[in-house]
Amino acid sequence: MPYILTLLAILAATPLLWRFAIGGRKGQPLLSKLRGWDYAHRGLHGEGRPENSMAAFRAALEGGYGIELDVHLLKDGSLAVIHDSKLLRTTGEEGIVEDLTQADLPHYRLEGTDQTIPTFREVVELFAGKAPMIVELKVHDNDCAALCQATCDLLDGYDTVYCLESFDPRCIRWLKKHRPDLIRGQLTENYFKSPASPLPKILKWILKHSLSNFLTRPDFVAYRYRDRLDTPSNRFLLKTITGVTWTVQTREEMDTAKKEGWICIFENFEP
Repeated sequence: MPYILTLLAILAATPLLWRFAIGGRKGQPLLSKLRGWDYAHRGLHGEGRPENSMAAFRAALEGGYGIELDVHLLKDGSLAVIHDSKLLRTTGEEGIVEDLTQADLPHYRLEGTDQTIPTFREVVELFAGKAPMIVELKVHDNDCAALCQATCDLLDGYDTVYCLESFDPRCIRWLKKHRPDLIRGQLTENYFKSPASPLPKILKWILKHSLSNFLTRPDFVAYRYRDRLDTPSNRFLLKTITGVTWTVQTREEMDTAKKEGWICIFENFEP
């Protein structure tokens, strides 16, 4: 009988433990400034405007959109905007962006155009006071804390609306501890649909179900569109905190996502 009672107690407590584990922070007042906008993924790229280029960011601003962009920490402590750590796909050159300095960036042309890798400061100056930014912190082999600190320090100098997000829970944990005033979000997906992912299976399962949220208490969860309904965690979180979905590819997908309550990051079309 004692064993049965113990089992029943565990089963009764499990839903409460699950809710505790996945729960985010409620009531972040700045979140309202992010709503009502659609966000161009890596800028409004296409037609000679490479992703994460100043041309793509200007086009997004002119179109009345916010932007999503990716930030890396360079070896001199400055910040560059580019998606991959490896330079080959976007610039045709070998190397790692984290090994560069700010002075190196103008030498790397994007997708064969005259556009070069922007600094984060250039993008912030363009958008300050005009439209919001979703800033993804891209951790390579460098210090997660140093990346977070450098990004926050730069943003502190501008009057702009933004949030910070990352796939790496260590970044969101750092923001929770050191910059609780900022909007922070956990990026994730169904990692089991991404066989190339090097993560251990247990970590894939934890991140898929947002079970690291008890360590980070994000203000929002940013989930891949195709995976957004794969977990009961997402359905619960949409009722309690904000959801962002990426990357929406059609107007039909955007309509569906907005009806479900998601903030949309879009690509390859204009809403």
